[in-house]
Amino acid sequence: MRKQKGFTLIELLIVVAIIGIIAAIAIPNLLNAIDRGKQKRTMADIRSIGTAVESYAVDNNKYPMSWSNATAATMATSVAPIYIKTVPTTDGWNNAWHADSNATGTTYTLQSYAKDGADNTDTAGTTTDFNCDIVFSGGQFFTWPQGTQT
Repeated sequence: MRKQKGFTLIELLIVVAIIGIIAAIAIPNLLNAIDRGKQKRTMADIRSIGTAVESYAVDNNKYPMSWSNATAATMATSVAPIYIKTVPTTDGWNNAWHADSNATGTTYTLQSYAKDGADNTDTAGTTTDFNCDIVFSGGQFFTWPQGTQT
């Protein structure tokens, strides 16, 4: 009689359980890393747009005027292609940008509504939640992520 080689059911169940435990640990970390990457991309894009707006202001002695909840297309009419080749159309989560400026051209604000796409600008300074907005105004970040995000 020939002895067959192979794995027993118990051995297979143990391997599946180990793979399940590893996946339960790895998947949340992977999702967190993906959101962190989207956040960093959003910050880089906002900084690029902000640099273009600041360059516009150096040449024109004022910021682009009358942006009221402006979209990327509206921003592009002021700064592209002279100050930035193309204005990114969306943030890292594929949400539209929000830009505002006053009628005199003395202030401007660039904003990403972040992961949830809702306006959550409650506080200034650092944030710890992927749903907190990222706000850039006057050449610097007003609200930005720092540290561990949830």
